Amino acid sequence: MTRYGFHASHEQHSPDRLLAHVRAAEAAGFDAAMCSDHFHPWLPEQGESGFAWAWLGAALEATSLSFGTVCAPGWRYHPAVIAQAAATLSVMYPDRFWLAIGSGEALNEEITGLRWPPKAERTAQLAEIGGVMQRLWRGETVTHRGRIVVNEATLYSRPKTPPTLFAAALSAETAASVAPWADALMTIGGEPGAVREVIDAFRAHDGAGKPVALQHVVSWAPTEREARDQAYQQWRQSALDHAQLAELRTPVQFAEAVRSVERDDVAKSVRISADPAQHADWLAAYEPLGVDAVYIMNAGKNQEQYIDTFGAKVLPQLR
Repeated sequence: MTRYGFHASHEQHSPDRLLAHVRAAEAAGFDAAMCSDHFHPWLPEQGESGFAWAWLGAALEATSLSFGTVCAPGWRYHPAVIAQAAATLSVMYPDRFWLAIGSGEALNEEITGLRWPPKAERTAQLAEIGGVMQRLWRGETVTHRGRIVVNEATLYSRPKTPPTLFAAALSAETAASVAPWADALMTIGGEPGAVREVIDAFRAHDGAGKPVALQHVVSWAPTEREARDQAYQQWRQSALDHAQLAELRTPVQFAEAVRSVERDDVAKSVRISADPAQHADWLAAYEPLGVDAVYIMNAGKNQEQYIDTFGAKVLPQLR
């Protein structure tokens, strides 16, 4: 059966509130959790930017849920350091932490001043990063000189079982390219036909039999108007194309880019409804695709209401 997890958005909620949210999500019946890893919020009004790696240890200690995050080693983080961080969490909380790596966004990664390369180059670098991390988790001493550089690095504190390494992919092309080295696929939700294309591309290129997870963005509120308004106010950057999401550098630039976005535009990328049964139907469409886990993110600030409602009226329908 597909598992349904809670998505914690560091760019929208303070770290202390997010910790309360994941405790509440576990009590409400969510099976698992994950969090974003941002330096900046997408939009100024989202208003937060907690450090995911400090928070993850607290969240794993405060709950019995499994956790993961999506990050982009290579700019803001060196891959060997992220391999060490993931290994440490996996030693402390065996079989409860996974890691997804992706090609990233300039919004978070360009703060270091390093050159921000084109998408094709970032995807090629991702394969090197994945290989380095997997070698470190196996206990190898790694020296690598390619798009990234590692010099005689060895991890001495390692878990018995390495964390599952997901590759994040938004397109079928990227999903096909990461399949040979990734342990699993992380993608985004949407129309089942479009999601199937990404998953099929992964499975057709050495990804067969590997786990698949996705992030599913909703906007639930007690009324349709509230649900539409909060999706627009908090998550209208989702109406931008993938290239803009990866290339814009600051929340102010995103705010300028979304000036012409309308509420109907946001509804194309966010599942907006006040009806829990409608949300259950949207989520149920992923199970026939063979999706192992769906991480649900509510775009509004009303997390407590959302957790209670989905725990009482959506998750039971899915089970």
